[in-house]
Formats: sequence, C-alpha cells, structure tokens
Amino acid sequence: MDLCPNAYYNYRKKRKASYHQRKEKIKQVILAIYHEYEGRPGYRMMKVFLERKKIFLSKNTVLKYMQELKIHSIRRPKKAHYHKGEAYKRFDNLLKQDFTSKKPNEKWCTDFTYLYLSDGAGRYNCSIIDLYDKSIAATFNGKRIDAALAIDTLKIALEKNKVGKDLILHSDQGSQFSSKNFTEYCEKEHIRQSMSRAGCPYDNSVMESFFGTFKDEFIKQHIFDTDEELNNGTIDYIWLL
Repeated sequence: MDLCPNAYYNYRKKRKASYHQRKEKIKQVILAIYHEYEGRPGYRMMKVFLERKKIFLSKNTVLKYMQELKIHSIRRPKKAHYHKGEAYKRFDNLLKQDFTSKKPNEKWCTDFTYLYLSDGAGRYNCSIIDLYDKSIAATFNGKRIDAALAIDTLKIALEKNKVGKDLILHSDQGSQFSSKNFTEYCEKEHIRQSMSRAGCPYDNSVMESFFGTFKDEFIKQHIFDTDEELNNGTIDYIWLL
C-alpha cells in the first residue's frame, strides 16, 4: 500500500486514544446514573438507562465497566418477619394524636426502624422524641429488634434528661414495648405507657415522619460497611438536628 510504518502505528494509537476517551465518558455517565438512583441499578438496569441516553452497549460491556468502577447494585433483603408473641400488657392511647406538650420531658414517642449495612446485614434503630420541641431524647442501634434495644434506648434518654413522675411514653403495640421486661422497667421508672391503636400509624405519626427524614437525608446518602461506621454516623446526624 506504499504506507509509512510510522503513519500506520500513529493511526492505531489515535484510534486507541479515541476509544479510551469515549470509554471514560461512558463510565462517568454510569457513575452519575448509579448515584442518582442511590446505588440500585445493576448492569441490566444500567443498560436500559444508558439506552435512554442513546448509549448502546451489550450487557457484558456494561457489567465490565461497572466492575472496573467497582460499583454494583446495593441489594436490600426483604424485611424479616417476626413472631409478635403474646403481649404481657397493652395500654390505652393517652395521646390520641395530640403531639403537643407544654413542657420538656412530659410526653415522649418511640419506635423502631430497619437499617442495613453494605453487605445486606440487617440492623435496627430505636429512637425517642420529646414532643415539647421534637428533639431527640435518645437514639440507639442494635443487631436485634427486641425489648432489650428498647430498654437500652430508654435508659439513655433517662440518663440524659431530668424526668418527673408524669412522663408519658407513647409507642405502637409491638411485642418489644408490650413485653414483661419493658413494661416492668417503665413501671420501675414511674413512666406511664401509651400505645397506638393496632394498625394505625397516624397514632404515632411523629415517629413515622422522623424516620422518613432520617432515611432520606442520612441513610440513603451513605453506605456503611461496619457497625462502627453506622453507629458513629447515626449519632453525628442525630445530634446535629
């Protein structure tokens, strides 16, 4: 072809440089999509999102690019189902959706929510809110959603706050709050328990609202590899509220 060898190899280098430039641009698009959807897309879903942006790649190529970026779909296991067991005691709803208070440490609300580590391991948070100013009286993470976690959280709240004998603690009818251990602990501390009606989240809407914000602003924005990271991050977030 009467072609200078240097010209041929320079042509090949130029084509290779162009390929790498395009590849890096696509990988940046993949990263942007991945973070926009909070780590949920796997390579199959990512292929669809790329096609919407007129970028057409095979599933294997998308998988390869994501592996090079060291990203993968964050898998959320299904919530575990727990046997509620028999309630030791149930209590009337003393609040009746009146989430106001005239003084600190007069009315508290509490509940649990589910958390996850990066490997999918389940963790649980129990928090207590003071209805006087909607501040957090206590928060605590644990590996088990049981009465012990509820008691440990309540102990933290009592240690941090000066509480009289007229304190009302409102919760749902979960077995953790209606258990013998928890109800006897409340009696010992002269705490009056109040409970939502069965299947009525509006009776404890303050906790529902708090956990919604907690997850949107904090949990969904970070990935936690260890309990230490999750616990320290939770405390930092809570006490900045």
